[in-house]
Amino acid sequence: MHKLPVTVITGFLGSGKTTLIRHLLQNPEGRRIAVIVNEFGEVGIDGELLRDCSICQEAEEPTATPPILELANGCLCCTVQEEFLPTMEALLQRRQDLDCIVIETSGLALPKPLVQAFRWPTLRTGATVDGVITVVDCQALASGELVRDRAALEAQRQADQSLDHDTPLEELFEDQLSCADLVVLTKVDQVSDRERAQVEHRLRQELPAGIQVIPCQQGQIPASVLLGFGAGVEEQLDQRPSHHDPAEDHDHTAFDSLYLTLPPISHPESFILRLRQLVGKECIYRIKGFIAVPHKPMRMVLQGVGSRFETYYDRPWRRDELPQTRLVLIGQQLNRERIQNQLQPMD
Repeated sequence: MHKLPVTVITGFLGSGKTTLIRHLLQNPEGRRIAVIVNEFGEVGIDGELLRDCSICQEAEEPTATPPILELANGCLCCTVQEEFLPTMEALLQRRQDLDCIVIETSGLALPKPLVQAFRWPTLRTGATVDGVITVVDCQALASGELVRDRAALEAQRQADQSLDHDTPLEELFEDQLSCADLVVLTKVDQVSDRERAQVEHRLRQELPAGIQVIPCQQGQIPASVLLGFGAGVEEQLDQRPSHHDPAEDHDHTAFDSLYLTLPPISHPESFILRLRQLVGKECIYRIKGFIAVPHKPMRMVLQGVGSRFETYYDRPWRRDELPQTRLVLIGQQLNRERIQNQLQPMD
């Protein structure tokens, strides 16, 4: 099956990202679009509009993951080991219902670390970054600023502990431009023609060759312009330099995925305690799978993020299934033999 295309929309607080996505959802040109919104401290896409979208019908199953998910605790690239990965996995499970995914990043997010997350083993086979769109406030640039309300942006930065509070806004802006496949210039109706021309000239001085700048009013750009770049951005990030490349390489690459099969577990509570101890020793981001409990006809589902674990019984084991404990661990530098020895049942 082909990879699901993902479009990343980045830009500072108040630049017009949400307005652009609202218009896209109201005019999808026949596309079934899922949206992940992650705007810390700013009102996202309102629920009434989402319910009016053709793809936002009520889920047939009460436990089904809705196609539109709003994350609200930090920038996506900084929470990729927790909220972002399971969100993307849930959407990929419903890929037959979707034509594409749009991610609205936090106003202070670096786009490149987010794109690098699509090299994660559980994502790279199912999704690809189709393109990165950077939204720029023309009125702010014309007045000599990167954002109209710098105080609000700084308040956003200080309120979100997952962000790097020391990175200059100028570096963030340059990184947003260097990663772009398209720049959308908003609020062009609020500046003079001369000011707009000056802003466009400045942007083209900073942008890689061939990247277009498109003027925009009230988010009114056709879906056919915003979607369908086919860039496969995650595969050519070396062509998109960043001020933060060393840190990104350290934090977001070289992920391992380890699959383990174990005998039934008589005491799940003790087993989960050992998993917590294992997470404390190893670089493990996520653990998920099923636990076979002796004398229990149903399988136990296990989901773990860091030291937090939840379990529940979902369905009986089928007659053609061998009740086994099966786990997938995602992390870095995972040693199969060492980890398997630590998790072998003790009873």
